[in-house]
Amino acid sequence: MKLNLVRFDFWLNEIFDKEVFQDPLINFKICKQSDPDSVNLEYFKSAHIYHILAARDEVPKKWHVSEEFLKSYNNLICVSTSGAGYDPVDIDACNRHGVLVVNQAGANADSVAEHAIGLMLNVKHRISESDRLMRAGKTTTREDLMGNELRGLTLGVIGIGETGRRTAFLAKAFGMQVLAYDPHLSSDEIQARFATASSFKDLISKADIISVHCPRNSETMNLFNGEVFNQTKTGATFISTARGCIHNEADLYTALKSGKLSGAGLDVWAVEPPSKDNPLLALPNVVSTFHTAGVTHEARFNGAKNGAEQIRTLVKGIKPPRIVNPEVWPLVAEKIKKITLN
Repeated sequence: MKLNLVRFDFWLNEIFDKEVFQDPLINFKICKQSDPDSVNLEYFKSAHIYHILAARDEVPKKWHVSEEFLKSYNNLICVSTSGAGYDPVDIDACNRHGVLVVNQAGANADSVAEHAIGLMLNVKHRISESDRLMRAGKTTTREDLMGNELRGLTLGVIGIGETGRRTAFLAKAFGMQVLAYDPHLSSDEIQARFATASSFKDLISKADIISVHCPRNSETMNLFNGEVFNQTKTGATFISTARGCIHNEADLYTALKSGKLSGAGLDVWAVEPPSKDNPLLALPNVVSTFHTAGVTHEARFNGAKNGAEQIRTLVKGIKPPRIVNPEVWPLVAEKIKKITLN
């Protein structure tokens, strides 16, 4: 018996569909978001694998993988996200229901790392600020837009996984000193990833630029709040290409407005896209992007190809390489065996 794979008709590099359509162990259905729920419900009732967008605000709430969702679709054995994140997926609920969650960690790491460095350069060299003034026909002196070099500054990396590691490597090429905080890695492993291990408190107080690369979860939600911003080095710059709500936007605005922080580069938001009246967008020293750090042609291809390859590995009963909740794999492997033997 084949395993049933479903996804909605969001944009996805064509390599994904091409690879899974040709797999003899997979029945693949692309559901249309414009169809009535009753039509799509029928496909989900028999679905074994659900390939879902990684960005939470791009997935309607009713199609998030929640406790209620899992109770309704009890044939599901795996949720595959389109990117490194898994915001629309309740991992604890998946663990309770024996559902494997896989992501595409590393697929967009180079793109996000380059974007993070780009935000640092933009903020410190005041590129967007200069561009806005010129387009508005404002008169200013060059000295009024004087920025700073990255060379010689200390970068603090929060979370040094695939993206954090690449960001640290690029920062070294700019002549920066790199500190990293990651409670899941040893000092030796952090050293191997082009950084010096640091406690969170020391990093916050020493870094000229703080760049966030950790996942959004119960440990990191609101990690950067008013109390933490008050402990930063005066004049530091804050960069986030991770996920919204890891930093408190109101507290970040206060830190920027007061001069505690000198600038920020933000690719992620509590609500995406942010409303046009979001106070952060009114500050000249904030560079903003539409959660596009990982949205390059190369990254989208990598994510789609990796996603298809993982699913094709899974249906053979072989453990895929990028599992979010590995503790449920033995149970899922047994479920796959039973399905394919019928």
